[in-house]
Amino acid sequence: MTTIVDRNRDGRAAVDKAVSLLASFGRDSATGVGVSELARRAELSKSTAHRVLAMLERNGVVERTGTDYRLGSRLHDLGGSGYAPGQERLRDHLIPFVAELYGATRETVHLAALHGTDVVYLAKLYGHRQMPSPARIGGRLPAHCTAVGKALLAYRPDSVQQAMSVPLQRFTEQTIVDPGRLAAELETVRREGIAFEDGEARDGLCCVAAPILGPNGIAVAALSVSGATSRLDTRRHSAALRRIAGAAARTLPRAVPADHFRPSPASARSHEHALTR
Repeated sequence: MTTIVDRNRDGRAAVDKAVSLLASFGRDSATGVGVSELARRAELSKSTAHRVLAMLERNGVVERTGTDYRLGSRLHDLGGSGYAPGQERLRDHLIPFVAELYGATRETVHLAALHGTDVVYLAKLYGHRQMPSPARIGGRLPAHCTAVGKALLAYRPDSVQQAMSVPLQRFTEQTIVDPGRLAAELETVRREGIAFEDGEARDGLCCVAAPILGPNGIAVAALSVSGATSRLDTRRHSAALRRIAGAAARTLPRAVPADHFRPSPASARSHEHALTR
């Protein structure tokens, strides 16, 4: 009888309710959220939320922390399997360079790669002066609004064309949404070997990034340094980024299969054109 009443009140299937609850964790996924708050965010009754959370807990997708819930280890494992082929191995190989960049800057540093027209964050080390950021390990952001994304797009013309085939999403007043302006900025990145972001993904957050290039000149990953716009001097870290990204690039051919660096014929032609125009 209870099931019939729930269906009358909320026609969503059980899987829809579960997804709504998982999405409701938001930035509290690691610290924990109470049942009442999750129910409110997911627009479910407290009893329904409690029942679905119990099912998710049995399957290791969420776990309890006191009276709250947080995302479980199984969900993180599933998220890791969503990396494109080779990215997990690439991350493991490049971790020492992430650590080296942190040691040189003592700021928050990231390692990211492209997945379609998004950047996926493969690794992150927090600096002593942290600032809230939308970037998290395993998370994605549109490439055009991040320094790591622009560093990657500048050396991946096929992805640029794909990104510009749809309207560019705006996150702040500073987000570049004009394709012509983005193309001009990517040309500057190719010329200088460094990319900048100033409040484009989140107000008050700035970032500087450098690409890690494969043997064919295609960017396979990017390293970045980020911090508060009011404090971080992004230009100051450019030399360290170029040096460490270059050192990382020189180790790639012997560490990652050659197929990982082989672009499509169209991408190779576009890349050649971009570098010679």
